Amino acid sequence: MNLSLRPLVALLVASVTALSAQAQDLKGDAAAGAKKNAMCTGCHGIAGYQASFPEIYKVPKISGQGEKYIVSALNAYKKGERKHPSMRGIATSLTDQDMADLAAFYAASGVDAEAKQLDKAADGSAKAMELVAKGGCASCHGDNLSKPIDPSYPKIAGQHSDYLYVALKSYKTEGNPQVGRGNAIMAGIAKQFSNAELKVMASYVGSLPGVVKTVPESRFR
Repeated sequence: MNLSLRPLVALLVASVTALSAQAQDLKGDAAAGAKKNAMCTGCHGIAGYQASFPEIYKVPKISGQGEKYIVSALNAYKKGERKHPSMRGIATSLTDQDMADLAAFYAASGVDAEAKQLDKAADGSAKAMELVAKGGCASCHGDNLSKPIDPSYPKIAGQHSDYLYVALKSYKTEGNPQVGRGNAIMAGIAKQFSNAELKVMASYVGSLPGVVKTVPESRFR
């Protein structure tokens, strides 16, 4: 990791830990979340479904994703820290309890309790490994990129590469009212790289075995 980013990472971890402690009393109910996911499943419940804004890419896999991360992401859309008109409209309609329930549902969706723990991520190309090391990806997302050091960070191994690429680019975007993500740590990391380099990183991370997946509802199978 770039040494100049370490103080910022430490500050972010401390802030996230404090927020996580404040939210511990709010428990999600997976059964309730299953009844509230109508707005989610139309995109995230269809394998290979593609969004067209701000460009064409597969919507992210969220089944098996961490509860705290899902809540954190929804809150970021609700507050406008993540700029995406459709997602903000959905997030704004949700209460804190709704978010917790949906997060509990998706965190449990498709999870195989007997699945073997993922090993350390296998090496990719020399270029990919150079870039991932420079970005310090494992220091936050774990050495298999599916075991983040804080539950509010995402599991990224095996996520759609095109989604990862769009997400990484969004941290570099400034001054656009509809596109961009306001996260100082990720912005500092993403801005070290050209878009071509971000694509190499996204392709490598997306190629790895992971635990996140798309679990279609019966009507979409």
